[in-house]
Amino acid sequence: MPEGLKTLTRYTIESEHRHPGSSGEFSALLNVLATATKIIANQVTRGAIVGSLGAAEADNLPVTVHRKMDAIAHDIMVAESQWTGLLSALVSEQMSGFHAVPTEYRRGKYLLAFDPLDGSSNIDVNLPVGTIFSVLRAPEDGRESAAEDFLQPGTRQVCAGFTLYGPATMLVITVGDGVDGFTLDREVGAFVLTHPRMRIPENTSGFAINAANERFWERPVRRYVHECLEGVDGPRGRDFNMRWVASLVADTFHILTRGGMYLYPRDTRSPDRPGRVSLLYGANPIAFIVEQAGGAATTGHARVLQECPQELHQKVPFIFGSRTEVERIVRYHAEPDEGPSFDASLFGSRSLFRSARR
Repeated sequence: MPEGLKTLTRYTIESEHRHPGSSGEFSALLNVLATATKIIANQVTRGAIVGSLGAAEADNLPVTVHRKMDAIAHDIMVAESQWTGLLSALVSEQMSGFHAVPTEYRRGKYLLAFDPLDGSSNIDVNLPVGTIFSVLRAPEDGRESAAEDFLQPGTRQVCAGFTLYGPATMLVITVGDGVDGFTLDREVGAFVLTHPRMRIPENTSGFAINAANERFWERPVRRYVHECLEGVDGPRGRDFNMRWVASLVADTFHILTRGGMYLYPRDTRSPDRPGRVSLLYGANPIAFIVEQAGGAATTGHARVLQECPQELHQKVPFIFGSRTEVERIVRYHAEPDEGPSFDASLFGSRSLFRSARR
């Protein structure tokens, strides 16, 4: 390990020293989660060797794509954390309900919500994937945990983080006092602090969205994207770059380091599923990180962290990134009938489908 770099263990111990009376349990939990993600990172890098390809059985699971590596990552997170005496219960993208810590283990004062392998459809094509987690406080009355205990707004998160399994394995965390990024040094087997006090630039010229879904977007989103695409000739007066990785953690890390916007907006495909990002173990932890890094996160109509979950696997629209751009799209949602009309015809100037007169 290069001289002068600080390990996650040292980082958490020094953080404890700044809070007299700290029990050390929270620091222990962070290190347990870091260990779990190191094990997952090892499995991910082995790919098909550990059977990551192909669909896994999905009995009584939420309606989503489940793959063998998702299940492997889920089992690692549960196995590494449930015995520690730090957690009362867990909920995961791979569970239909929640998992109470077995009675043979001491139950702790925290709840863990996590997505074991975000972006797992990228495994087959060797693109970045990651683990997202959120830590909440369990009830202090000593009763058995219930699903309702997890239904807390994101403002009550104690900690949030994600691990990105890419060319390097990165761990990004916040405990409500800024955002720090760590890189896994495989020679010593430890996460070391490489990206302290991460900040998102307020302005950006980049955005990430799945443009194939444009026909389902609400007008404010179409207005925003069209203005970006018009570049220097449009109302924004500058050119933008567009990308879409289909990996929430990869796009989040890109925004944390270079700025940008991520849009997975409400659409009209399924009225009963207006959003596509899980609130508890997706939008909430990422929004917490983004806000702590100086950015903003919204559903389009409300601040994500103020949304109170109604069920464990609730999904929401999710827009986040550089603050001034998020504020712009929130303003567009507040005035949905403003802006230009949108023409879906084949040609954009002179054609059989639309008059050339303007």
